[in-house]
Amino acid sequence: ILALLFASVWCWAIIIDKVVMLKHTKEKMKNFEEKFWHASSLAECYKDMPKKPKDPLSLVFLNAYHEWIHIQGNKAKNQSIKMEERLLKVMQITIDKQVEKLETKMVFLASTGSVAPLLGLFGTVWGIMNSFNAIGAMQSANIAAVAPGVAEALLTTAVGLIAAIPAVLGYNKITNDINRIAARTETFSDELATVLATSQEGE
Repeated sequence: ILALLFASVWCWAIIIDKVVMLKHTKEKMKNFEEKFWHASSLAECYKDMPKKPKDPLSLVFLNAYHEWIHIQGNKAKNQSIKMEERLLKVMQITIDKQVEKLETKMVFLASTGSVAPLLGLFGTVWGIMNSFNAIGAMQSANIAAVAPGVAEALLTTAVGLIAAIPAVLGYNKITNDINRIAARTETFSDELATVLATSQEGE
């Protein structure tokens, strides 16, 4: 029961932390997109960026822009490699790292959602076995002798469900938000690759 209660508290802490973080991430992504599409040039957008951006879109743009500048400076040496392919590769690596970062601690939610009900059921079975052993020792099968032990045994199942239900709901909600952020970032990276591939340095 103590392990299940600890898991439940820790799940709530993860869920709250992730929901707040994803909300801030989506707000920063929205702000960056507005700045990007309203900027007069790529250089202007780059200059207005913070030194250490934290949202996926800003990081994708930053890494792609650095690669684009590098390609522009070494165009003669890279004629055999398509610019857009290189840019997409750099951006995909950035996206994968950001998604991996967003998914940290999600394994604990998934594990709790799967294991907690089974652990609760195991506690219930164990408790009922002890109750029947006690009944056999007392040589009495009346309801007054059976009820307390059975009720105590069923408590572990209830605690297991209390831990598992929020974990499953939180996992599904957070996973859906992360997938939407990843899809949004993928779309932006495709658009950005096209813009960079058809731009000249300084534009």
